[in-house]
Amino acid sequence: MSVSSSVQRPLLDELLDCPPGLLDTTFDQLRTLLVVYETGSALRAARALGREQSSVQKQLDTLNRNCQALCGEVLTLRQGRGKDFLFTPTGEGAAGLARQTLREWLDAVHWSRRRLGRMITVGTTEFTLPIVSRAWDLVAEELRQREVEFKVVHVRTKDLWARLESREMDLICGTIVSTPDGDDRLRDYDLVEYARGRATLLTNLDESELPGTAARTSALAGLPLVVPPAGLIADFLACWYGPGFRDRLNVVADIDDVHYGFSLLRSGFVRGCMIVTASIGRRMAERIEPGERPLRTLDLHDDLEPKAELMTGAFVRKADLGRYDPSHPLNRLWAAVREDARAHTAEPAGGP
Repeated sequence: MSVSSSVQRPLLDELLDCPPGLLDTTFDQLRTLLVVYETGSALRAARALGREQSSVQKQLDTLNRNCQALCGEVLTLRQGRGKDFLFTPTGEGAAGLARQTLREWLDAVHWSRRRLGRMITVGTTEFTLPIVSRAWDLVAEELRQREVEFKVVHVRTKDLWARLESREMDLICGTIVSTPDGDDRLRDYDLVEYARGRATLLTNLDESELPGTAARTSALAGLPLVVPPAGLIADFLACWYGPGFRDRLNVVADIDDVHYGFSLLRSGFVRGCMIVTASIGRRMAERIEPGERPLRTLDLHDDLEPKAELMTGAFVRKADLGRYDPSHPLNRLWAAVREDARAHTAEPAGGP
């Protein structure tokens, strides 16, 4: 007991001796400081916050006055009419602390709301949104009556693994590349599988350049490819050609967005091939616009090891399902996902 008291007493004394200027600082003032930091001026911050400029300036003046008394330096300095505020070294540090403080508090609030069943957050790619929509419809009325806040967050396919591991979301729907050996990253997740399928090659090359209706994965090394830096296409190529596949393949265009890749092929500005899902490949090949180069699809036969295919599904952390009772919104939604999966069999819905 004496050891505990000796450790706690200095902290208690420090808390009781906090300066009034520090205790009077509010979350609202910290938010205003950050908005000014991001926008550069009180006027732009006021517009972003939906307030009068005088209200924002008053908060800044209060923060500057308190900081001057506490630290000996103000947070911001005016540089003249029409110029952005200059943040002092103390101001830069305060902005960083404010950002961290607000983020940690928001994370704690969201975590508590999720734990208590007051909020549920679902991530989905553009192509798997129908899964979430159908499952939500099965429990929507029940959870609305319980006043559960339901949030849907857009997740790009290339960010799927990072978002799964970030713990920002309770449940995620998307498509990953699956191999016979499985993926160790899935060991902590419960999975509802919706569909599996092979990739397709979408191309604007003429029959004379790329004949037939099928191509082998081993032939990709001799084709001009349009490739994103990450995501399903990159994962496929890494499976077949290793992490340094760009050094072994003829990459004619690096793209950040799959739709930009489609535009490149349709414009004819780049002549090459993209790996896509079968459903997307068909849609792109069927859509013919005046002045655009026609596209066609080729079945992609996997003759390399390991064998790889698309797997579309829903993912949730096993620990979260076990942590909550069966009536918790997450478990209710997960049960709805399972019910929806039993009722629907579809092609892979994931984007490339």
